[in-house]
Amino acid sequence: MAQVKPSLAKGTRDFSPEEMEKRNFIFDTIKRVFKKYGYQEIQTPSFENLQTLTGKYGEEGDKLIFKILNSGDFKAPVSREKYEASSANLLASLFSEKALRYDLTVPFARYVVMHQQNITLPFKRFQIQPVWRADRPQKGRYREFYQCDVDVVGSESLLNEAEFILMYTEALSTLGLSDFTIKLNNRKILAGIAEIIGKPELLVSMTVAIDKLDKIGFDGVTKELYVKGFTEEDMDTLEPIIKLSGTRAAKLAILKEVLSSSEIGKKGIEELESVLTYVQLLDAHALDFVDIDITLARGLNYYTGSIFEVKTNEVVMGSIGGGGRYDDLTGMFGLKGLTGVGISFGADRIYDVLSELNLFPAYTNKSTRVLITNFDAAFEPMALALVQKIRKENIAAEYYPAPVKLKKQLSYADAKKIPYVVLIGEEEATQNFFTLKNMKSGEQQRLTEKDLLEQLLK
Repeated sequence: MAQVKPSLAKGTRDFSPEEMEKRNFIFDTIKRVFKKYGYQEIQTPSFENLQTLTGKYGEEGDKLIFKILNSGDFKAPVSREKYEASSANLLASLFSEKALRYDLTVPFARYVVMHQQNITLPFKRFQIQPVWRADRPQKGRYREFYQCDVDVVGSESLLNEAEFILMYTEALSTLGLSDFTIKLNNRKILAGIAEIIGKPELLVSMTVAIDKLDKIGFDGVTKELYVKGFTEEDMDTLEPIIKLSGTRAAKLAILKEVLSSSEIGKKGIEELESVLTYVQLLDAHALDFVDIDITLARGLNYYTGSIFEVKTNEVVMGSIGGGGRYDDLTGMFGLKGLTGVGISFGADRIYDVLSELNLFPAYTNKSTRVLITNFDAAFEPMALALVQKIRKENIAAEYYPAPVKLKKQLSYADAKKIPYVVLIGEEEATQNFFTLKNMKSGEQQRLTEKDLLEQLLK
């Protein structure tokens, strides 16, 4: 058989043991917070029926769905006439009945509808699983990546939004971040702004433009809005809103004045204030991280109420989290009127931020804590008995599998960053003690088995 040069498919990555320790540190931290707030984990298959996914992400999104070729003679059901008359996209659907999931949201909606008789509303779930997109790979953008989603469906309470703010605050603080901003907006406020300038039909055009404020500046936003049909008079109304600054209270006061004639706008302000009040009651400290940002849109067509976006101020990076409230998530599968709200954590970007700030702890998981050296087969019973006693104390331990030179065994411990090594030689075996070596300091201690276990448990 001819040799094949090993290579990765573009847009995918291998993760080393060290990288997996760090990734699991992030996932485990986030999971603990999810569970603390009553969310339960589910998983859905890596692939879904193609019809489940198509038509849910828009025309451009559908093009990025990885389709799975039917097994066997996939061309058999397709006539020559149909083949020649079909576009590339249509042909792909003729040859494929399954596809890799594009996100976790649509499979979640499908799950809720299929299991509606077995779930309790409000249903609070989280998912941490990979998704796939046939996108063009580039720095920071992959074809396979993980999403960390948490959603609650079947509840209109704004307490859910407030708890999401607390979850962001707790998870990111526990990960070591200290300077981040949770941006908060409401879709109804944006609708109210479009309404007061008399252009509700241009709501999407308006928000797409102002969402670019950080990238193109106010002049760039103005030019784009003029092209979309906005006038100078409209811009006179919009400018103080787009440039809204000051404290949360100051921003709310201005919005109340500007949107006093818009019922939907006032409703959005009321919802935003309710969320902030809940946060104040739950944990006032979390408000230190919250800012009202009227330019925040985040997929306007998708969200119907609160909108979130999280950014770190310690590293130049895009958003590390976001989400919002949506109505009728499950309507696409026939279950109407089920409102929900959800957020996500950008695990890959959080990883990059923690790496740049050197915030990962020295030991990010329960990897090997102690290595038992192997000097001679005669001492093996003593060594094997010890290694199992250590493991029964829930301490990760290894026994080196061959009686090679001590230097090689110590090099193995160094390479795996094992902090302690236990030496068992003839002196230790005859006098019934163990030598514990601290690999960082080089210090060695002679200990009884009891003292050795106590030392490792520290």
